[in-house]
Amino acid sequence: MSLRTRSWGFLGSFNAMASPCELLMAVDDEHIARQMLNIAYDEAKRIEHKFSRFIEGNVLWQLNHAQGEIIPIDAETLHLLTFAEQCFQLSEAAFDISACPLMALWRFDGSHNVPAQSNIDNALRHVGFASIELTGNSIYMPAGMSVDFGGIGKEYAVDRTAKILAQRWPNQSVLVNFGGDIACPIIKTDGWQVGIENPHKLDNAAALLTIRQGALATSGNTRRYIEVNGKRYGHIINPKTGYPIEHAPLSVTVLAPNCVMAGMLATMSMLKGAVAEDFLQQQGVDFKVFR
Repeated sequence: MSLRTRSWGFLGSFNAMASPCELLMAVDDEHIARQMLNIAYDEAKRIEHKFSRFIEGNVLWQLNHAQGEIIPIDAETLHLLTFAEQCFQLSEAAFDISACPLMALWRFDGSHNVPAQSNIDNALRHVGFASIELTGNSIYMPAGMSVDFGGIGKEYAVDRTAKILAQRWPNQSVLVNFGGDIACPIIKTDGWQVGIENPHKLDNAAALLTIRQGALATSGNTRRYIEVNGKRYGHIINPKTGYPIEHAPLSVTVLAPNCVMAGMLATMSMLKGAVAEDFLQQQGVDFKVFR
């Protein structure tokens, strides 16, 4: 974790949720900046440790290893699962956090292997949020099913951190940036300058946005994909076919009132494939699509 001075205030940085995280703070008091940074770090780590599917023994691990037993869940977990259920319904079963068995098959680690059809067919038998039953304080998931909060978790962490900071310092503008998912809870009159990565030239900005308040999220296949026999397979999986979405954009960036909404719309538009732009225009949000 580091804190550096800038002409406009302070820049804090750390790593969490497998991403570089930044906190831009328009403050002139280093003590306040350090307090803000500590809060952002603690909240990002808390959510990562609770909901990462790669951490053994945490809340999500217990849920994914319940093997058909009803298990109790707390209010925060219920909140995320309820939102995931809404995404599932709104997307007509395209945005499905229970696609975890498929995600475990598709490896974007440089191996360049397409899973065997028999393995995909077997995984598909354990996919489908409609089979999950939520009550006010418990969940039932059939044996063999599992969920992953990718597409929701990091965005939720951004919104949570932004909300905590805004409640404690309601007159101090900050920009929360966890791996490119961004929220600015307090208006900054002259705005924050945010670059959108060029998917054709990684680590370079293709456009510069000025954000005074609100949120931004990006979904894309620019870094996580494989090529097999000349065909490119992105990491966003169609939970109905078991294969990566066909004709999806390289990346989609969406501006919305909060990061969870921006992330949901960015992912849903990727799942729309060739008609991603039409879908986003119907939502009435500002967006940038690269193909």
